[in-house]
Amino acid sequence: MWQLKEYHIGRFLDHFSTEKGKSLILNPLQDVKIILLAMAVFSSSLYFLYILLVIYFVQVILILKQILAKTIKKPKFTKKALFLTLICFVFYGLILLLTENPIVILFFDILTPIVVTLIILSFQPIVVFARNRILKEAREIINQRKDLLVIGITGSFGKTTTKEFLNTILSSKFNVLCTKEHRNSEMGIVETILKDLRPEHKIFIVEMGAYKKGGIKMLSNIVAPKIGIVTGVTVQHLSLFGSLENLLSAEGGRELVDALPENGFIVLNGENKYCLDLYKKIDITKKIYTEEGNKIESDIYAKEIEVSKDGLSFLAIAKDKHAMHFNVNVLGRHNLQNLLGAILVAKEVGMSLEEISKACENIRPEQAGIVAKKGTHNINIIDSSYSSNPDGAVADLNCLNLFEGNPTSLKLRGARKVVVMPCLIELGTRSAQEHFKIGKKIAEVCDLAIITTKDKFEDIKKGAIENGMKTENIIFIENPQEIFHKITTFCKEGDSVLLEGRVSDKLIKLLSNEK
Repeated sequence: MWQLKEYHIGRFLDHFSTEKGKSLILNPLQDVKIILLAMAVFSSSLYFLYILLVIYFVQVILILKQILAKTIKKPKFTKKALFLTLICFVFYGLILLLTENPIVILFFDILTPIVVTLIILSFQPIVVFARNRILKEAREIINQRKDLLVIGITGSFGKTTTKEFLNTILSSKFNVLCTKEHRNSEMGIVETILKDLRPEHKIFIVEMGAYKKGGIKMLSNIVAPKIGIVTGVTVQHLSLFGSLENLLSAEGGRELVDALPENGFIVLNGENKYCLDLYKKIDITKKIYTEEGNKIESDIYAKEIEVSKDGLSFLAIAKDKHAMHFNVNVLGRHNLQNLLGAILVAKEVGMSLEEISKACENIRPEQAGIVAKKGTHNINIIDSSYSSNPDGAVADLNCLNLFEGNPTSLKLRGARKVVVMPCLIELGTRSAQEHFKIGKKIAEVCDLAIITTKDKFEDIKKGAIENGMKTENIIFIENPQEIFHKITTFCKEGDSVLLEGRVSDKLIKLLSNEK
């Protein structure tokens, strides 16, 4: 859990406001152990010991079953994870060696989440010291590279997609390095610098993420960006930042603006109200892109926009009146914004619209973060399962609307549309409101909604029902096998299923006919 939350205390603690988080501490098995501990302390009876042995036996069987079914959650075995795991094993090994008292063993068993957390926190000073040395080394490497153009990308959404688009475009003309996958923290960025940055690289594209005020400032101090991009801001991670002001400082781009040199510039998404507000307030060199150029005088915008399940087609028009037609094999109109941001930066770096259009032909569907594929029973699977945010969920539901099925086979009933998604996390005080809005959108698009976590299920359900969805068609199911059964009995050939956010890998494999 600590690794999943990137060893970030705020993210780790926020998890315990969710149903899954609470179940790690408060669950039937834990309750029974606490009762047994009380029995052992206040009673001389040995019955508690026999019951305890049965419980541990059952636990072993359940864990073995999870291992055989390949459903047990394992950490990624990094050096840090291996070291911390070893320390935990040593600690519990000593407990077993130093005592044969089952009461003591049961006590430490119950306290395992707290013990592991304390062990991790106790080593944080050492981790911070080692991290700071590595950060300094990376900073020195960047400072020595006067010929290197660094482009920093931040925002609440669209960072990875914009980075991937821009990397593909610029790589057609320049020697480019970019941060890997979704690794946008200081250690992910530093690892790229130390392992992959070479003298031949002339452009370094850096995806920059943060969970607190000052986070983007710290990353900017390492990589020294000359060009900044803010892809858009939403209330995702609001609970971690503590306030909208703090969020706007980091993911909203203010810290990135302050970090740019005098000869640098910032690129902003004019379709996002927070970016638009920042554009109006700052007085550095700034560029802006919008979908159709009707909100503000844009440096680049699009006309003749055509959106289909096969991709995006549009005419990009620059402020200097140069125009070029684009055909890009990515799904979803929302990716138009990510493309325009990448196109604008590439143009400012020295590429012509003709060169950029040609380079965009090399963009792959998976770089957009949402991919359509045929699944079991020829059901359309729209996979957007890496992560989610309120704006992204609405955009992906709009993508689902593109799939109308096979008119021949579906002429009697029309194509059915299903969404499978967990509730969103880290939205703070805006959580209920945002889930209600998502529920309304689900009712507008879907025939069936399967929600895989309980946290804000009632808010989603309320929004969906208020917008006309039948109660029986918005349901909570957690088990991947049960979800698969529900989908395959509800859907036929030509129907479509959107996998939104972090759904089970097992479900994805079942629906995709993967082994």
